[in-house]
Amino acid sequence: MKNGVYLAICSSLIFSIMNALVKEVSATIPSSEVAFFRSIIGTVLIFAMMRMQQVEFSKKGIPMLALRGVLGALYLIAYFYTISKIPLTDASILAHLSPVFVIVVATLFLKEKLSKQTIWLLVLAFVGAILLVKPFNYSTYSIYAFVGVLSALFAAGAATSIRYLSQRHHAYEIVFYFLATATVVSIPFMWNQFVMPSLYEWVLLGSIGVVSLIGQIFLTKAFTHENAIVVEVVRYIGILFNATWGFMFWSETPDGITVLGGVLIVAACIALSRKKKPQPTERPNQQSNQQLKEQPKEQQPPQSTVYTRKM
Repeated sequence: MKNGVYLAICSSLIFSIMNALVKEVSATIPSSEVAFFRSIIGTVLIFAMMRMQQVEFSKKGIPMLALRGVLGALYLIAYFYTISKIPLTDASILAHLSPVFVIVVATLFLKEKLSKQTIWLLVLAFVGAILLVKPFNYSTYSIYAFVGVLSALFAAGAATSIRYLSQRHHAYEIVFYFLATATVVSIPFMWNQFVMPSLYEWVLLGSIGVVSLIGQIFLTKAFTHENAIVVEVVRYIGILFNATWGFMFWSETPDGITVLGGVLIVAACIALSRKKKPQPTERPNQQSNQQLKEQPKEQQPPQSTVYTRKM
């Protein structure tokens, strides 16, 4: 196994610990308040890291940075709310729907075309999501699970914006805007339901902020050491980690429908991530150059000297 794979597994393990901490503290602290403290602690830490690395704030592209921050904030609040209401395994599986929504968002806004195979895989993932949401039960679980689906949609929107921003902004700056915006956005959600944390809850909230930032660092390093598709596939091991914590600490055992829905979603997402992009066709001048290189030297025409100026 390569270093990038190990780093991806470590990041998934760390994020699963964060999810377990979130579920524990959400028993007494509202999820919006958890998102606030997670964000403000991360904002302070990432700002300190920017100062240490001498990363300057950009003067251009602020609206797109703010949009990424809002989408990330809505994802965080919706995901934490889902964790607090339904089993940890279910919330984790629903969050892993984001690759499916990335394809949908990219198709709508980036005008990317879908193959027939991709469409069938999207349908398969959609069926899996229906099995997890369980709309046929008409219970409050359906509403909570639907919020989990929304969290995956917000995550997909944030991921699509990161594709654009990563070409123009430092990774630390993108993370800073995400956490700072999440801090501001979460304030109205917790305004009328703020609960003063106890000492134990302060420890949990502080741990969530630190652990989540460590997980983000491991994930970033994983992408620098390994192919992005491999990293995304390996990250599905996080569902197993979350299921382990849910069973150990909350005696959560998924039913058959949940297992089936999870298998459909994971299988569809892995298949989507492993799809190869079409290779660009070779241009005529590239073909002639390749044929020229394959000719014996005595058959090649003399090359003229061309002077170029470096830009």
